[in-house]
Amino acid sequence: MDLRQKIQQDLLEALKNQEESRLSILRLVWDAVIKKEKEKRAALSGKIEEEKINQESQLTDQELIQSLFTLVKKGKEAVSQFKQGNRDDLAGKEQKEIEILQRYLPDQLGEKEVKKMAEQIIKEIGAESLRDMGKVMAVLMPKVQGKADGDAVSKIVKELLSQSGSDD
Repeated sequence: MDLRQKIQQDLLEALKNQEESRLSILRLVWDAVIKKEKEKRAALSGKIEEEKINQESQLTDQELIQSLFTLVKKGKEAVSQFKQGNRDDLAGKEQKEIEILQRYLPDQLGEKEVKKMAEQIIKEIGAESLRDMGKVMAVLMPKVQGKADGDAVSKIVKELLSQSGSDD
């Protein structure tokens, strides 16, 4: 069963079981899926045969993971803002939603794993300073897509490149 089907099945299950919080977040996810598929369908319209558009416009698991990762990131930002505003009730609600979303994401890489991968790529491409950060990120991000936060990856790469050379 692909991720799209799993989300759809869990949505129906939450509806049957009247799980309001889970249902709410799964509806949000499903709306995001439908919106992305409509965008994809519009982009494909006129480029391929009409019969193939529905099949081709369905999101791949990787595209779904990226959408979920974006929702998790927005949720974490909201938690931070709610905590700053002393709204622990809303922060808690948002945190529960994040936990539901994370069930659909692949296991996240730890800082040590990302650092090891970054070090290997820096060595492979011969990156020496912060000027090479874009090159390193271009190789590293596809490998950690959906498995690590881009901001955290960027921070690790920046630290490693700062240690290995100057930014001239």
